[in-house]
Amino acid sequence: MRFAIFLILLTLLSIRTYSQHGDQQHYYWPEDTLVLKKLSWWQDQKFGLLMHWGTYSQWGVVESWSICPEDEDWCIRRGPYSADYFKYRRAYERLAETFNPVRFNPEKWAEAAANAGMKYMVFTTKHHDGFSMFDTKLTDYRITGPTCPFSGNPRANVTLEIFNAFREKDMGIGAYFSKPDWHCPDYWDPYFPPTDRNPNYSLKRYPEKWQRYKDFTYGQIRELLTDYGDVDILWLDGGWVQKCEDKALPDGRRQVNQDIDMPAMAAMARSLQPGILVVDRAVEGPDQNYLTPEQRIPEKPLAFPWETCMTMATSWSYVPGDTYKSSPELIHLLCKIVSRGGNLLLNIGPGPDGEWADEAYQRLEDIGSWMKINSEAIYNSRPIAPYEMQGSVYTSVGDKLYVIYLNTPGDTVRDLQINIPEGYAAVPELLGSSAELKYNVRAKGKAIDVTMSEKDALLFKTSPAFVFRFLKE
Repeated sequence: MRFAIFLILLTLLSIRTYSQHGDQQHYYWPEDTLVLKKLSWWQDQKFGLLMHWGTYSQWGVVESWSICPEDEDWCIRRGPYSADYFKYRRAYERLAETFNPVRFNPEKWAEAAANAGMKYMVFTTKHHDGFSMFDTKLTDYRITGPTCPFSGNPRANVTLEIFNAFREKDMGIGAYFSKPDWHCPDYWDPYFPPTDRNPNYSLKRYPEKWQRYKDFTYGQIRELLTDYGDVDILWLDGGWVQKCEDKALPDGRRQVNQDIDMPAMAAMARSLQPGILVVDRAVEGPDQNYLTPEQRIPEKPLAFPWETCMTMATSWSYVPGDTYKSSPELIHLLCKIVSRGGNLLLNIGPGPDGEWADEAYQRLEDIGSWMKINSEAIYNSRPIAPYEMQGSVYTSVGDKLYVIYLNTPGDTVRDLQINIPEGYAAVPELLGSSAELKYNVRAKGKAIDVTMSEKDALLFKTSPAFVFRFLKE
């Protein structure tokens, strides 16, 4: 039924306007029925895991960005090489020679994620620094390369191991892949010093170099979509690699036409993995199958597929002693995002030893405990008016309405006022409780007063959120 609704929406809503990073863009509904079917499946999953992991975890620095001259103002280089960019970059690249994550155990990660209620995962197969976390045959700058000490480990092809472990838990698989590659000589030519995140040579003067870079990029994506089992999502980062007009931007940065021929890339991907979702992040066009606001939640429900990607701690990649969001905050984020029609892709950065911080496991355990009782209000849900009111957010699944009260743990709540949309019976049920609720329907409208039993009030005192269910009249 939901797939049929998608096809109807396609005829009615071929293009939607949205705001991404303050710019007006358009959303283009896919025309491929297999992609639409996959998109409908993806929208039902609601909760996923993102992992940023690479050699940079050894320094505990922001992934890749410290080697880009353009980004030094917000990503300051530190350490003994910080005063000399070229020494710093050489030392950064030599991190491949000491990367040895001997505690790597993807089954442990997959079990923790599945127990938390996560339904899909996205892993950084390659970030902008160009270090491949898979057994590519197109460069030696890879985790299975001859200079990487972990290459001798039987589980050295970590992307394959991660995909297989999460697939065993029946989770969807997403491959994060960076379109720019700052290690590839056909993106940053060693003959020219890099000045920003763009290619450091003229693509018009050296079109053969850009063609070689395109061939290299297509080749690596072909490897990922051929040798690593079923892949549901190709999550492409580095939105400045796109077809555009060469010009100087108001903030002084360069916009450089880097036409990588996304229609051809998407077609290649779907010839290898029919129906795969292609997410060309922050690039307006038909190859952005869903939108990915970063570290923020849209203020209101959106009429197209979207996903907030957000860090569990403060950084995308591993930072020693990082500060983690509390479990109640994470549960509230999930509920708010779902009530506005989105998915939450929650990021964890593994450490250089191949392990997550203890805080990450604890947060996932807490989320899982809450989801075991309340997940029916999350999965397969769609937003419903009034969306958010009086400390509660609203979702619907089929003929059921869910009102999720976002509690402050420690507060004892017994009496609540709930506003019910038209068409639902004013008879509340509290998920996780067998006690009968006392309630009073107000004379005007569908507002009701609900009183929980003293036992339930004490029980839910420690809960980040509790959920009331209502049925259709």
